[in-house]
Amino acid sequence: MEKKKTKTREYIESILIAALIALLVRSFVIQAYKIPSGSMEPTLLVGDHLLVNRMSYVVKMPFIDNVLFTTGKPKRGDIIVFRYPEDPTKDYIKRVIATGGETVEIRNKAIFIDGKRIKDTWGHFRPEPASRGFLPFIDKDNIPPVKVPQDCYFVMGDNRDNSLDSRYWGFVEKRHLVGKALIIYFSWDSGAMSAVQYVRWSRIGWLIK
Repeated sequence: MEKKKTKTREYIESILIAALIALLVRSFVIQAYKIPSGSMEPTLLVGDHLLVNRMSYVVKMPFIDNVLFTTGKPKRGDIIVFRYPEDPTKDYIKRVIATGGETVEIRNKAIFIDGKRIKDTWGHFRPEPASRGFLPFIDKDNIPPVKVPQDCYFVMGDNRDNSLDSRYWGFVEKRHLVGKALIIYFSWDSGAMSAVQYVRWSRIGWLIK
């Protein structure tokens, strides 16, 4: 009887240790994330499953989500996951366009940083004139010069005509950073015509950039 109890206890302890390790890994190292919308197309597609490096920029206290210390800073072009500023219970994914201290401006969809036009190789637009999108009173294609506060970031979706981003709700603060998108480990096309096409095999293992 004692031997049986010992085995049961060992089994429970193994489960608890495994759960603790999984929690620590998810809290501090790697987090899985699924793309729910087309705001980052064609770079990221609906149904892409990503791994996000949570140690790229900040290390946070689990559950409380307070920043313990900084490990790096997002750079222009990084694709980051962050807490949506208007509802921190939701995670968003966008590309960094401007960082703290820089002045960002948009003129007829062209991006200017500190008065100089940048080579925007990431943005994709509809061939026809786009509507003003989510908020009709905001001209998202023309944003007057605005200085990004320190420890904040101006982010945009690659699918510029269909992205709810900093052009609408402002900056991402350092405290809302989750991590940097690393790799696509799985991709599922729910709209495929046949079961054979459901898995996007060519996207698995694709490094995100």
